[in-house]
Amino acid sequence: MTAFSRFGAAASILALVATATPLWAANIITVTEAGEGGTAMTLKLEPASVPAGPATFKVTNDAVSEDHEMIVVRLKSADQQIPLNASKHRVDEAKLKSLGEVSDLKPGASGEMTVKLKAGTYLVFCNLKGHYEAGMAATLTVTP
Repeated sequence: MTAFSRFGAAASILALVATATPLWAANIITVTEAGEGGTAMTLKLEPASVPAGPATFKVTNDAVSEDHEMIVVRLKSADQQIPLNASKHRVDEAKLKSLGEVSDLKPGASGEMTVKLKAGTYLVFCNLKGHYEAGMAATLTVTP
């Protein structure tokens, strides 16, 4: 094999490695938030199940006039009771362990957050006043 053909083979291998998806790449979870005060509010996850490991939540606020946020908490079990502070119309975050949030999303704005997820069940929700109660929550399943 000539030096030139060895160089060509090495270049081909490097090109293949550079274009392959790395094993450490984060799962992408698209989060779409929508709803206005006084109407149904939604929070949709795509996909709703991912394997354990790094995950990037790409959040978009599709509302026309309402701010939203996204919070991620790991639940102890899939049927865990979510603590509500009824007088404030919010989830009592002090009683849950948050992995982080994308906050203060104005209408039409986007944001993202990357976290490492362990196998289990997670709650993804908006905790602005009344939003969780109006339906802005979804369950994320993380498989081993």
